[in-house]
Amino acid sequence: MAAIVRLSSVCRRGVKPLFYRSPLLLRPVAVPHRYQEQPQLITAAIHSSQALYAGADSKAASLHWTAERVLSILLLAMGPVAYYSPSPVIDYSLAAALTLHGHWGLGQVLTDYVHGDTKIKLANAGLFLLSTVTFAGLCYFNYNDVGICKAVALLWSK
Repeated sequence: MAAIVRLSSVCRRGVKPLFYRSPLLLRPVAVPHRYQEQPQLITAAIHSSQALYAGADSKAASLHWTAERVLSILLLAMGPVAYYSPSPVIDYSLAAALTLHGHWGLGQVLTDYVHGDTKIKLANAGLFLLSTVTFAGLCYFNYNDVGICKAVALLWSK
């Protein structure tokens, strides 16, 4: 996580900047705003948004981050297992893991780029619909066709 530190606070602790010895760098940078004549501080324009539904003590974000990393490592491990011992259990596990991985990834894109309450609700509904259709399609493919593992093996074969 990035942090904004004023150069003056570092210099007071005895650290001298190597190349930047100008006194202008000891003050925050001021930039004129488009619609205002007065300059606006860059540090005043930078803010972090609060979680919409999590409280201050909530560990939901940390658990979600950990679950994303665990799922990514599981997907790395499932590749060789799926190649060397294809089975329906692996096929359905891959379907669930790939769908969840895609759902979480696209959810982060929506979080970053979609703003406004109505737009967020529509985007999340679309994401849930897309994830549901994806999982249903992969399960249908596993049940009625060769399955994900054998399909990938067929793609790699001559």
